[in-house]
Amino acid sequence: PPSLPPSLPPYLSIQQRKFSDQIALEVMTKLRSRLSAEDSPYSALAVPQLDDNILWIEEADQHKLVVGSQVHGKVAEILLTRNQLLPTTSNMLSSKQSRILYANAEVRAHLGVAFNEAVEDGRLQSPVVLSRDHHDVSGTDAPWRETSNVSDGSKFTADMAIHNVIGDSFRGATSVSIHNGGGTGWGESTNGGFLLVLDGSPDATRRVKDMLHFDVFNGVARRAWAGNDNAAKYVGDEQHHNATFQLTNAHRVCDGILDGALAADE
Repeated sequence: PPSLPPSLPPYLSIQQRKFSDQIALEVMTKLRSRLSAEDSPYSALAVPQLDDNILWIEEADQHKLVVGSQVHGKVAEILLTRNQLLPTTSNMLSSKQSRILYANAEVRAHLGVAFNEAVEDGRLQSPVVLSRDHHDVSGTDAPWRETSNVSDGSKFTADMAIHNVIGDSFRGATSVSIHNGGGTGWGESTNGGFLLVLDGSPDATRRVKDMLHFDVFNGVARRAWAGNDNAAKYVGDEQHHNATFQLTNAHRVCDGILDGALAADE
């Protein structure tokens, strides 16, 4: 796992956090401009999502966000530094608020690369950690919620969350975790999560592109194989846009053939 360079402070100041907001805004505005000029089912889905995220970032400072915390004065913080828990202190106003964007795979990769480049060239003076909520396409097996649209009878298994953390770890996640619950109650779901540290290195850029893409399309593929029409359509769009994306496509069995085969066995 990457270690944090000793020259970098362990968190972003309020000003630095606002600058990271600006980076995200620039990335999404540029992507929106490109996609709005395309006439494709992919852009028709992506542009409204980008509009929501752009508005959210533009107005973020007007709201009292509850994700993360704001810390005033001299405080003791326990931070993961060089794979050890080390106590550090700060005499300045610090902000540890997070930002959440509901972005597709392409936008996540562009944001991750932009943040990593900003850490590399010093515009951001601290590493950036990417993660996601359990309420996402790939990380949670919950038959009454996230995987309720898996309609082939396999939604009661926990294979997707397990595949998720294994696949993320092999593609460079800094840490992965498997846990239970996640808003559904104990025993009602299995969740797979990750943390990805962007330390400004070329390897972090590679891990952003490889890991974040799998982290999304593991779940899209799972649903496509289960017969979800929307997932199958999105897989087709990704294969059209991304020549490096390889996936075994699902082929549906004609209902008449399947019914006849089942009847013959009775």
